[in-house]
Amino acid sequence: MIETVEFTADGVALVGDLRVPEGPGPHPALVLTGPFTGTRDQVTGVYGARLAEAGYATLAFDHRNWGESGGQPRRHEDPQGKLHDLRAAVSLLRARPEVDGDRIGAIGICLGGGYALRFAAFDPRVKVFAGIAGAYNNPYAMRAGMSPAGYQGALASFTEVLERQDLGGPVEYMPVVAEEGEAAMPGDEPFAYYGTSRSASPHWRNEVTRASLRELVTVDNMTGADFLSPKPGLIVHGVVDRFCSPEGAEEAYKRMDEPKRLVWLDARLHIDLYDAEPYVTQAVEAVTVFLGEHL
Repeated sequence: MIETVEFTADGVALVGDLRVPEGPGPHPALVLTGPFTGTRDQVTGVYGARLAEAGYATLAFDHRNWGESGGQPRRHEDPQGKLHDLRAAVSLLRARPEVDGDRIGAIGICLGGGYALRFAAFDPRVKVFAGIAGAYNNPYAMRAGMSPAGYQGALASFTEVLERQDLGGPVEYMPVVAEEGEAAMPGDEPFAYYGTSRSASPHWRNEVTRASLRELVTVDNMTGADFLSPKPGLIVHGVVDRFCSPEGAEEAYKRMDEPKRLVWLDARLHIDLYDAEPYVTQAVEAVTVFLGEHL
């Protein structure tokens, strides 16, 4: 059963899809958060449906500024806002009679892996975390990847954008993906998902604020790994991933304390774990086994 639900976080209206498995409840429940720019009928919807089939109530929703949810500016990455959205989503789940409010987990895919980790670490209502092809962003790794001078140069360019907006200029946007030219996620692989029918959604647009990139290079979601314990944590990742590095997944795993598990899948593309088989099934199986032990 799929029910469209509406709830609020910080006064912002959010829209989600609540899936409840067949059979008597209350059921353990999972809140899902997904890729950068993603909407609930894309990757989180895929995993929400599969995990509901496995016996979990699942909530995939559009974060503020994205999809059918409210918030301004549109299509802008708001890290702190996303954590508040996740908090409100768990509040909604705990208020539902079909849900066992003492058995709730946080599942993140791609960029959502880092948000789910950080959220689970600091919200005592969440009992377990699982990240799939996760991006565990932290500014130390970003600076190391760019060089200190390159990192400061990037910050300066984003600050120029924000200053123009602060002084009354329009919100500046750029394409999410592009076959050629500038894009927030350049390259063939992101375009193979977002630029084709694979990601088709009436709620997704191929644009994102330029200032969103500043959020990606300054947010520290890796810190969640240091504070997750004693909650169980699972990381599922492809052995080759050019967009969410296996090294980042391994660092997050090393920084978590027991109980924890790291599952490597023989996936060669990041987007394989969005919708491609056998990788989605393998990821779902790894998650359900872990949840069966800990939730």
